[in-house]
Amino acid sequence: MYTLIQLPFAPDALEPVISANTLSFHHGKHLQAYVDNLNKLLPGSGLEALSLEEIVAKASGALFNNAGQVLNHNLYFTQFAPQPSSPVPGGKLAAQIEKQWGGVDAFKADFEGKGTGLFGSGWVWLQADADGALSIGQYANADNPAAHGLKPLLTFDVWEHAYYLDYQNRRAAHLNALWQIVDWKVIEGRYAL
Repeated sequence: MYTLIQLPFAPDALEPVISANTLSFHHGKHLQAYVDNLNKLLPGSGLEALSLEEIVAKASGALFNNAGQVLNHNLYFTQFAPQPSSPVPGGKLAAQIEKQWGGVDAFKADFEGKGTGLFGSGWVWLQADADGALSIGQYANADNPAAHGLKPLLTFDVWEHAYYLDYQNRRAAHLNALWQIVDWKVIEGRYAL
């Protein structure tokens, strides 16, 4: 059985980038519903003993949608910090970003552009293949890199419930603001595994 992840920060700690009101709905209502649905769908599926990533890689239909959303949101919420330990990427991740995009600013612009340009609801991801090459993925609904054999590293949620209370229809402004709270040490740790 899955449980709602505990946030590693106070509900108002990410303000003004993400308000306590948005966090209350996004984490406490939306994610809780996905966790509850996953727990209802998992028994009898034959996937009960698998990790969340393995479930996402093997499931389909409603089970995939709810497992994907739990995984996506868990990675999303745990990548943020009110005072990031590292506000810029370092180490091998920084070197790979430099190699592929020419620098962090160019990467961020590309990432934001793909997030803004994703039609409808979904996620934009920084993802890595087995050789460590990076790419930016645009995924609709609950889809994510784990379903495609890639390692999920960093994600911005472009479902309206992630930003509408704070930014209304200004998705681009929301995506740009999120960089202030990304803890790159967390992303580097995901890249290293």
